[in-house]
Amino acid sequence: MPNPNSSSSEVPTTLVVVVNWNNADLTSRCVAALDREATAPEGADFEVLVVDNGSDDDSVDRLRDGTTGDRLLALTRNGGFAAGVNAAIRHHPADRYVLVNNDAVPAPGFVRALVAHVDAAPTAVAAVTARLELEGRFVQVPTTAGRPDDFVAANGSRWRRDDHGRTLVNSTGGVVDRSGNGLDRDWLVPREAVTGGRDVFGFSGGGVLLRASALEDVGLFDESLFMYYEDTELSWRLAERGHVVHHEPAAVLVHRHSASSGTTSWTFVFHNARNRIKVAVWHASVATVVRAVLRTVVRVLTTTARRSPDAPAVRAALLASLTGLPADLRHRRELARRATYRRRDIDLTTGLRRPGGPSR
Repeated sequence: MPNPNSSSSEVPTTLVVVVNWNNADLTSRCVAALDREATAPEGADFEVLVVDNGSDDDSVDRLRDGTTGDRLLALTRNGGFAAGVNAAIRHHPADRYVLVNNDAVPAPGFVRALVAHVDAAPTAVAAVTARLELEGRFVQVPTTAGRPDDFVAANGSRWRRDDHGRTLVNSTGGVVDRSGNGLDRDWLVPREAVTGGRDVFGFSGGGVLLRASALEDVGLFDESLFMYYEDTELSWRLAERGHVVHHEPAAVLVHRHSASSGTTSWTFVFHNARNRIKVAVWHASVATVVRAVLRTVVRVLTTTARRSPDAPAVRAALLASLTGLPADLRHRRELARRATYRRRDIDLTTGLRRPGGPSR
């Protein structure tokens, strides 16, 4: 948590955390970009810590032999993204933590832009989320000519990689819809057409600065989620305690989307489906929880009917959600007792508080 050796008269410390799992090449590429910023004439003052999340390949040896060197924290097991980040925070206390996906490349000035924003912001700003852009270029294709590797936008439009295409945005922060889906704001919006503003409900764990003082107030990432929705869940806890999230468009990451798990893998499908329900039960309205469960039930029926390869993972996610419901309802009541703001007073797009004031 906050650096125990720091005082208000000292310059705040910044730790950049990169979590690796079986992908030393991408991690090394990410760290090299951070090192270039750190040594640039106008670079920010920060340290880098790479967490190897129990890789079962030769990642640890390769990272130690490469530029990462003694900046490596090697864990013995893969406890998920949340556990990797939490281990870094406990191992190396700082005043600010910058999280960067290992499959992303920070643009020049990335850390500096985040730090400048939070330093100029009120203390209520707990997180500054970056602008993630998808690696490569894309062209829009007819919906009737879809391929499995196409990217699909919220409006149903399909985009395909093409060197002569446009740069698309991955995220300018996180929002939550009426069914409890945690969504990337501005997903697949062309870079020049982004409309998302400063205020946003949640942050993207792929690129964000977090104040240690806010984490001290609400706690670290929830490791029971293993992966996916851990940033949405922490954003909920921050909002419920009166903290807010800002977006900084000048802090740019170029992201190779889902390079570690893939969007069609059992791991991706299961944890997304399970965690969407779990986080909704913990934090969302009863109506949202009902819609989240019903949506998954419908998905089980349709994927089974189509004999989709997703069907086993979706069924397992629904079963896990229902089995865990009693414990999740107890956790919901505990979180409500700690909250300063009622969930109904929090705008799930902007993160701003609706009229009505604190719950207590």
